[in-house]
Amino acid sequence: MEFQNRHIGPDDAELDKMLTTIDVDSLETLIDQTVPDSIRFDGTLALPKGLSEVEALSELRRLAESNQVVRSLIGQGYYDTLTPTVILRNVLEDPGWYTAYTPYQAEIAQGRLEAILNYQTMVADLTGLEIANASLLDEATAAAEAMTMARRLKGRRSTASRFVVAANCHPQTLAVLATRAKPLGIKLDIVDDVQSEAFDEDTFGVLVQYPDTRGSIEDWSNVATRAHDAGALVIAATDLLALTMLTPPGEWGADIAVGSSQRFGVPLGAGGPHAAFLATAESNARSLPGRLISMSIDSSGNPALRMALQTREQHIRRDSATSNICTAQVLLAVIASMYGVYHGPQGVTGIARRVHGFADRFASAASSAGFEIESEHFFDTVVLTGGEGLDTLIKRALDAGFNLRRFDDGAVGVSFDETVTEAELMVLTGLLSNNSAGEATGARVPQLLTRSSAFMTHPVFNTYRSETEMVRYITWLRNKDLSLVHSMIPLGSCTMKLNATTEMIPVTWEGFGRIHPYAPQDQTRGYAELVDRLESQLAEITGFAATSLQPNAGSQGEYAGLLSIRAWHRARGEHDRTVCLIPESAHGTNPASAVMAGMRVIAVATDDEGNIDVEDLEAKAKEHSAELGALMVTYPSTHGVFESSIERVCQIVHENGGQVYLDGANMNAQVGLSRPGDFGADVCHLNLHKTFCIPHGGGGPGVGPICVAEHLAPHLPDLFPDVSADSGMVSAAPWGSASILPISYAYIAMMGAEGLADASRYAILNANYVAARLDPHFPVLYRGEGGRVAHECIIDIRDYKHIADAEDIAKRLIDYGFHAPTMSWPVSGTLMIEPTESESLAELDRFCDALISIRDEIRAVESGQADEDDNVLINAPHTVAVVAADEWAHPYSREQAAFPAPWSHANKFWPAVGRVDNAYGDRNLQCSCPPMSSYQ
Repeated sequence: MEFQNRHIGPDDAELDKMLTTIDVDSLETLIDQTVPDSIRFDGTLALPKGLSEVEALSELRRLAESNQVVRSLIGQGYYDTLTPTVILRNVLEDPGWYTAYTPYQAEIAQGRLEAILNYQTMVADLTGLEIANASLLDEATAAAEAMTMARRLKGRRSTASRFVVAANCHPQTLAVLATRAKPLGIKLDIVDDVQSEAFDEDTFGVLVQYPDTRGSIEDWSNVATRAHDAGALVIAATDLLALTMLTPPGEWGADIAVGSSQRFGVPLGAGGPHAAFLATAESNARSLPGRLISMSIDSSGNPALRMALQTREQHIRRDSATSNICTAQVLLAVIASMYGVYHGPQGVTGIARRVHGFADRFASAASSAGFEIESEHFFDTVVLTGGEGLDTLIKRALDAGFNLRRFDDGAVGVSFDETVTEAELMVLTGLLSNNSAGEATGARVPQLLTRSSAFMTHPVFNTYRSETEMVRYITWLRNKDLSLVHSMIPLGSCTMKLNATTEMIPVTWEGFGRIHPYAPQDQTRGYAELVDRLESQLAEITGFAATSLQPNAGSQGEYAGLLSIRAWHRARGEHDRTVCLIPESAHGTNPASAVMAGMRVIAVATDDEGNIDVEDLEAKAKEHSAELGALMVTYPSTHGVFESSIERVCQIVHENGGQVYLDGANMNAQVGLSRPGDFGADVCHLNLHKTFCIPHGGGGPGVGPICVAEHLAPHLPDLFPDVSADSGMVSAAPWGSASILPISYAYIAMMGAEGLADASRYAILNANYVAARLDPHFPVLYRGEGGRVAHECIIDIRDYKHIADAEDIAKRLIDYGFHAPTMSWPVSGTLMIEPTESESLAELDRFCDALISIRDEIRAVESGQADEDDNVLINAPHTVAVVAADEWAHPYSREQAAFPAPWSHANKFWPAVGRVDNAYGDRNLQCSCPPMSSYQ
């Protein structure tokens, strides 16, 4: 019970006080009043007894050591890399970075916003394009996003449907493209010779790899010219390290560049998490998928960063959104950007030249030894296509501790990275029966494609050279951000629970971090065992038969789940079942995912209590019974209640031929108490970065596995690339973001069956306690039939909006030291609060006291005691610069502005900037680093 007690916030004495406040005699009675009896799980989860922290680490150590760490020179878009230890310790292992939330409250997120802006600037510089987004999930899905973006840029009136792809792109990219193209009616044309391919008016896009998966560097400028003449856009999948030496895609005609920043200091991790990128022209900004950071100004007119153009996102545009992506890879993008800051342009160029030099010398040695080199022009990958002994070379290399890549045609690839040493090069060339490492020719990069333009010229990449300065810069940025190390983050629907240190420690172990996602399977037995156990545990928890861990975000899980449903319908000959019913209250990713899966969205009404209107659902299910494919439903509901009609809802959909997709974003209120597979769902996704303790990392990483009923199990995502597969891959790596799976595994292992159920019970307890304390001041909007909320509650502030709206209250909470709850969703003008089970009674009270104090500040305006045009609410948040200024013209005191609560004197968190002007930022996009003096 030791770990369980540390994970759950309230102790026994606090429990008694909370139950008294809620007016209930026991925790079990509260659960009986909250969770409908008809769906209660009356057994005990078949999970092992909870381990101690020492025991869990020991077990994970065994699994890590069951993996065989072999030097993987496989390439294929994945490379071993050296994470500078100053970044490892002060970013990847620092909860001040990894426990922060998505920077929707820009005033308390300026640090990671700056780090991501550095990332955007670095990517734009290296690719030779104007803007880059704030990261995507992996290179393959970034290519898929670029494909749909290119089609979107053709305009709604265009009927062009052909997308040409070079066959020498990475195989996982081809597989993900095939998965994405099929439901959208895109004709994916994979061709061997793009240089000779004809483009017609039906072609909307062309994708090439630069350098390609076999290492070859080709001049694609003629392809770009011909594609543009046909009205098509050109996408280059590329390598950031190679671009320090190669002409950037933006200079030879590419419209979009995509790729991964993994080799900029982010461990292999069996495939992730890694930050991908998409760069393009600034004129395409409104069609850009993912997030975009730009400069604006604050209330004092000072520069301030923010997320721009949020009206593109799913919660605004729903089924018309540019993408369903709502998770970036912020933590990994921060690491990659810090790698650029640490090394600077000279450093990364030096690394690139060293890598290239090793490849050059190896190629010379191979030629001397009688092997045939496929291409004379390459960056880091040498492919041997002829000569005696390729099979022997593979075996001898493995015996010497190296994985090489074997292509389907028998060729052997050797991809060099920054970790390769001179001694290892000598071993490799020795395997060729050559006694020397070979001489560098210096002619492996064509002169025509040798980079001449400068990059990473901004001072941020040319200033922090000593470790002293680097640590100070990283710390200076971290201190601008509010995270779980400061206070609770009460975001409804986002579950910012404890990310325990014991869960996090294994992430950086070599046995998990230095594994290539396509290493031989006999080298990944530890990962395979961990994945098998975790998949089985999640299936047991949800009441389903099988699980796929491949989706590396909740949005990807939604998409994968719908694809499984569609594949099942096709297997039964019911190709026309493409209607997806979605409640009006659903998260915006639901309709966006349905459209991506090739489905037609039909909205289902909700009643005055926020519940699904069962009569409207039944009517629409019957109306579309011949084409009904699925219902997407969130449970507990988006409004924070357990709807008692859920079994009837599932029954109606099944009676009309559809399948039930359950959005498991709120599974943290169900674990051990109810199971979706038991009450009628066919598939659900889980957010491991919510319910199962993977940290948000400032907006990513995430993992969104799907659990399915037995009949859908054959239609789970494929583990390996195959463009002809019916289900296909949804992410670039077989196990998605594998290196962070030990976090969830450790959480489940240490909590055990009863601990997991208790986590759900206390999540419900904490939410109901907050609701009870706040209801007299801000009415709680929705409750279940038993008068209780689930794991979150919505408070109504609309009666006070003439004095202080949701944004005013959110910004004033910053002065009290808190992140705001979820604003104006799912109901405009409200705040949705989720306290999680990890918060203590003292912290819950502190948060409630802050909101009650803000209600008193509203009353002061209502009564005329405070100026309605100049008060602490509409001027919040108050920066130290404002409070400490020589002049103070406000009718309220500096003390009230900056120190509104007793705890703020002893533990004050200062916002880095005043209230950010969002409209100004969207009108004046500036998406790369400005002069340092303007924001530092």
